[in-house]
Amino acid sequence: MSQRLSQRTTFRLAAALSVLVSAACGGGETPVQDPASSKTADAAPADQGAKGAPSPHTGMLSEEAFKALHQLSPEKVPPGRGQKVEIEGTAMYLSLPEGKGAPLPALVVIHEWWGLNDNIRHWTDRLAEDGYAALAVDLYGGKAATTPDEAMAAMKAVDEKKALATVLAAHDFLEKDPRVKASKTGSIGWCFGGAWSLKLALNEPDLDAAVIYYGHLVTDPAQLKTIKAPILGVFGNKDKAITKESVDDFEKGLKTAGVEHTILRYDADHAFANPSQQRYDEKAAAESWEKVREFLAAKLKPAK
Repeated sequence: MSQRLSQRTTFRLAAALSVLVSAACGGGETPVQDPASSKTADAAPADQGAKGAPSPHTGMLSEEAFKALHQLSPEKVPPGRGQKVEIEGTAMYLSLPEGKGAPLPALVVIHEWWGLNDNIRHWTDRLAEDGYAALAVDLYGGKAATTPDEAMAAMKAVDEKKALATVLAAHDFLEKDPRVKASKTGSIGWCFGGAWSLKLALNEPDLDAAVIYYGHLVTDPAQLKTIKAPILGVFGNKDKAITKESVDDFEKGLKTAGVEHTILRYDADHAFANPSQQRYDEKAAAESWEKVREFLAAKLKPAK
C-alpha cells in the first residue's frame, strides 16, 4: 500500500476543513435513536427480523420500512445480514447479496460523524439487497458516538493519512477478495462520509462511481481533475453546513475539470437521509435513494 499511496494525488485541504466539519453531521442534534447500538451478527442470520419489524432480508426495503428499522428500540433491532472482516488491522462490515457470486459490483460505504453504527449497517445491508457487495469502513477505530460532543471528538481524532489508507485498502479488498472480485467499484458516504467518498474518488483512479450525500466539498478544478469516476452529489437546499453556494462552486469546479457529474438538490436540511436524525425528510430521502439506485446501476451493473 505504501508504494501505491506514494503514487497517488494527496488530498489537500486546510486542516480545519478536511476533518472538522463542525455543524455538518449533526448540527448539535442528538440522535432520535442511540446510533451506537450494535446488534450485528458475525455471519448472515436467518431471514426473520424482530417481531413486528420489517425484515431486511426479504427484498428491497421501501423508505417507510427503512425508516421503521431506525425507530425500533436497540434490543429489537434485527441482526445485520453481514459479517465482520478485518482489513489491514481495521474491522469493517461486509454485506453480500444473497444468491449471487463473484464477480460482483461493489461499494465502499463510509459512515457519518457518528461512526460505524446501526444506521450505516442498515444502509450497507440495503445496498447488498440491491445487488452490491457493500463494505462499510470504520474510520473511528471501533468507536461510535452517541452525542454530538462525542462525534466531534471522534472526527477530530481522525488521522487523514491513515483514513485514506483505510478506504484505499477497502477498495483493494473488494477487487481481490474471492467472494467479491469486483467487476466495478463505487463509493457512497453521508456528511463526514460524503467528504471521504469524494476523497476516495480523488485518490483512486480505478473507482467507477462516487455518491456524495451532503459532504464537505472540494471546488478547485485543479484538484478535481484527478477524478476518473462519475460523481453523483445529493444535497439539501436548507443545509447551513454544506451551503447552496458551495454546491454551486462544486458543480462549476467539476464542469471545468471535465468530470462527469450529476447534482441533485432537495428542499431539505442536512442529514435528511438518516432516519435516526431529527432532520430526516422521508420524501427527499426516498426520491434521492431512487436516483442513487439508478446512478449506481447505470455505472456499476452490467447492461441487461
